[in-house]
This record gives sequence, structure tokens and C-alpha cells, in this order.
Amino acid sequence: MPSTSTRTGTRRTRRPRTATLRVALATGAVLAVTVGCSAQVVTDPAGAADDKPGTGTGVRIEPAEPSSSSPSAEPVAASKPPATPSAKPSKSASEKPAPPKPKTVMASGAEGDQVRELQARLRQIAHFNRAPTGYYGSVTATAVSSFQAKRGLPRTGTTDTVTWQKLLGMTKKPTAAELRPPAAVKPAPKPDPRCMTGRVLCISKNSRSLSWMIDGKVLSTMDVRFGSQYTPTREGTFNVGWKSRDHVSTLYDTPMPYAMFFSGGQAVHYSADFAARGYSGASHGCVNVRDEKKIAALFDAVRTGDKVVVYK
Repeated sequence: MPSTSTRTGTRRTRRPRTATLRVALATGAVLAVTVGCSAQVVTDPAGAADDKPGTGTGVRIEPAEPSSSSPSAEPVAASKPPATPSAKPSKSASEKPAPPKPKTVMASGAEGDQVRELQARLRQIAHFNRAPTGYYGSVTATAVSSFQAKRGLPRTGTTDTVTWQKLLGMTKKPTAAELRPPAAVKPAPKPDPRCMTGRVLCISKNSRSLSWMIDGKVLSTMDVRFGSQYTPTREGTFNVGWKSRDHVSTLYDTPMPYAMFFSGGQAVHYSADFAARGYSGASHGCVNVRDEKKIAALFDAVRTGDKVVVYK
């Protein structure tokens, strides 16, 4: 119900609050409508374009505070610190795969024409100071290691693809004479009297030589090597008991080509190790021959029962 008041004789009529609200709506005031926990502002389209700061109806509508109990409230995610990059890069990104190792072409124990060519090529550049033998022993391995060291390659003593190609590029193809140089002919020692009759393998420890003789005449002579002090070659007069062209020792599991046995397990035979190492090694009691061509011819000439004389 409207109230009235009299002031200094003037009658003043107060408007009800509902009438004031209607005036505000009529003049384009902004009404805040709260939906859930967010405030949406609805503006009168007729007056929005002309509104300036500081003008309006004097009615300020504040956005509603979000209610913690509102069913539509969503928790605010706590901010996370940025991920710290790993101090160490991943293995796949920092490490490159290792290059493949070079393949082995020849190694200790190998035999054949390729080994002979290797030795001849090494001899051309003063890394191998012997006649090629075709056997890859310790002397050849040392020569290969020396070559590798001078060229900045790993000193393995094994001929791999890198070593072989390097050697091929520095040398020429060996001639037949370089591959099989003629052996130096040295005079045969004065034979023991027991060698002067019959068919005899006359073997001298002092001159380290074997002479194949028939009735006092020397038909061929070749270098030989004997057993060590722990496995000495027996001295005396013997006979060839049996022959084996492609013999392999059952005791030491090593090849004994062109073997001619004369005293138990001791025999005259070709030794690839003697061909490669020379007198730096020794046999287990046998008489080693290092010239394969000569021992092959001797094997064909000698008969079972022929005499063998071993002396100082």
C-alpha cells in the first residue's frame, strides 16, 4: 500500500520498489541471469550499440559466485610443471649402428695358391723375406701384422678383406718365378760310409740335409728339420717300414703328407710348418722336409725296405 509523508508543507509520495524495477527494465538495463555456476549477460539489442562506459541506468549486476555444491561444478585441474627433458638422449638417437666387420680372407692354418700369392706380394714390399710356401703359419701371420701396422690397420695377423684389398692396390700380380722361386742349390755333405751302398736315405743332423743316394751316387738333396731335445730324432740305421701319401698323425692330429716311416712313429715327411717357420720350430721326432715338390718326387722313388741312415 503506498505511503505518504509531509515535509515543510509539501506532500511527497514514495514509489513502490516494484515500480522502480519496471523503469530499469524499460530503459535497457542489463539483467544478469544466473544459470548453474556461470553468469550469462543478456543485453537489450536496441540499446547495446550506444552504451558507453559510465552511462546506463546505474544498476550494476554482478556475476553470481560459483557454488561449490552445484551439481554441474567441475574441478579445476591443477597446473603441472612442464616435463623436464631427459638428460641422456635415447640410445637409438645417439648411437649409430657399428659398421660390419671385414670378412676373413685367409688366416693361420690356411694352405693353397692364394696363400702363396699373399706371401709373394708381401715379399715384393719387404714384409716377407722367404720363398713363398703356400702355408699360412706364424711367419706369414707376423708379416701380415707388420703390413697392417704400417698402413694403420688393426694388427690381427689375419688377412681380412680390407687388408687384402690394400695389399692388392700396392703390389703387382706375382710372376711364376716369384710364386715358386728356384731353390738355392748347396753342395751335398760328405756322406756317411753306411750310405755308400744300396738305396739309401742318407740324413745328416750336422748339415741338416737329406740325400737320396743309390750305390754312392747322390740323386737329390733337400733341407730337413729334426725333433726337439724332448722328442729327439733317433740316430742309427733303419729301413722304410711303410709309406702313407696323405697321412694324418693320430697322436697330434696334424697332416704328415708323403710320410715314409722308418722307426716306430718317426718318419720322413713334408711339413708345412717347417716351410713357413723354418728352423724356429721343431718336429716331434720326425724328419721334416720343407720342399713339397722334392719330397713328392722322393716319395715316388723310395720303396718299402730301402735303407735309412741318420747320423750326426
